[in-house]
Amino acid sequence: MCDLTMESLKPTVGKVAYELMQKAPETRSPIEQMRESLSDYDKNMYECITKGKKELGTDFFIEVITKKEPLLPNVLRNYFIPRRSCPTPNYDQTVYKLTLQNDQIEFLWVIPARSICFLLLEHRLEVPAEEWGLLENILKFESGELFRLCKQLNGEV
Repeated sequence: MCDLTMESLKPTVGKVAYELMQKAPETRSPIEQMRESLSDYDKNMYECITKGKKELGTDFFIEVITKKEPLLPNVLRNYFIPRRSCPTPNYDQTVYKLTLQNDQIEFLWVIPARSICFLLLEHRLEVPAEEWGLLENILKFESGELFRLCKQLNGEV
């Protein structure tokens, strides 16, 4: 019979998240928290590109959806999805376009969580310079400019 204890096993995401929830509330900004959640981003992006090239065989888009785990509010996960069509702009989303001919990845937009969008829009005059690009994407999302770009990229205009 195997004698396994919790200490001998690699901790699960749930266990780590539960332990973190027991600690004092976070004092970091939403932007800092988002940056920390991107630790495996490059690896997952590469895997998505490889999968998209193999399955789609043409230029394609990469949609990265960020989701909070429902039962673990301090756990964020990124889901990388290769797509033939440009996805409709939405909250918690980043979109890239990959052109196969020159193997070029083009960043199209990032839209953070709804609460972060409202916070940055409400305080747009106080947004630090390093977050102006993010604010610009939010303003384009709010004005419908990203939706028009999406339709253009999908040949719907």
